[in-house]
Amino acid sequence: MATAAEARARLCDPAHEVSAHWLIDEAGHAEALVGEAQRAWHAGAGCWADIADINSHSIGIEMANRGDHPFAAAQMDGLETLLRGVIARWGIPPANVIAHSDMAPTRKGDPGARFDWQRLARAGLSVWPQADVPADPAAFLPAARAFGYPDAPVGALLASFRLRFRPWARGALDGWDAALASDLARRFAPNS
Repeated sequence: MATAAEARARLCDPAHEVSAHWLIDEAGHAEALVGEAQRAWHAGAGCWADIADINSHSIGIEMANRGDHPFAAAQMDGLETLLRGVIARWGIPPANVIAHSDMAPTRKGDPGARFDWQRLARAGLSVWPQADVPADPAAFLPAARAFGYPDAPVGALLASFRLRFRPWARGALDGWDAALASDLARRFAPNS
């Protein structure tokens, strides 16, 4: 939604059958919409790692942003503050701070390519891959799934992965996609 007021109206309207625990407005103010101990309907169908019912196992945070422009520094500051508290209260590992597009790559694209995942990783609130050399592209799919991405067509997984970790990348799956996914799987896979 373009504004926090529009997002709040939609998230609080039972007719839309969508909700979230938190809404962060453009100025970085976080507003609680659903108690964290309650189930919100923010994720819909999707999965991450071995969790198939994301709504029952996550804290949904929505940010007022159309998804096609940068997130304001104040809004990212507000997110960092909120995430620190959520992670501490619930013992969430940074690798499990994910996007809607991560858990539902065939139907969700938010928060979008303009979201600053590297900033969250530098703050210890998410993760970021590292690679010095490309890997065999065939390693991408098993590595992405080991990291937590769901069973989905490779094209959808690649688009979701790139949306978060390589938003500038275009074209076919390549060795850099595989190298970055392999690093994530090696360092952050749930069973590693």
